[in-house]
Amino acid sequence: MSTVLADPVEMIRKGAPRLIRNDRELAEYTNRLFELTKKSHPRVDEIEAIKLLTLLVDRYESERYPLRDADPVDVLRYLLEANGLSQRDIAADLGSESTVSLVLSGKRRLNRDHIERLSRRFHVSPAVFFQRTA
Repeated sequence: MSTVLADPVEMIRKGAPRLIRNDRELAEYTNRLFELTKKSHPRVDEIEAIKLLTLLVDRYESERYPLRDADPVDVLRYLLEANGLSQRDIAADLGSESTVSLVLSGKRRLNRDHIERLSRRFHVSPAVFFQRTA
């Protein structure tokens, strides 16, 4: 067995990070993570601690506060608003203003070409525009 993990129980007794069990611990881990990530030149062991704390925080948040998949139309609306754009501004990406209207009203789905153009325009993964099925 590796000497690094020769006695993991002893490591836990000495205060090694463990799975986060509640929001109070989440706040503690998050604060410590922020302190470590503020350093301009973290040491190798600090970088490892950042990676470990990130995994622990992500695991807890994913289980405790799961995010539902966003509807592609909601994503498009958000991107338009966040970028200060109107329907007219993306008409060329979807073919016409009427197509934009149909998509935003839920009467038409985005096709492969629309998704490709929108993902390039907004610099996002095409996956954000895929319709999720239950």
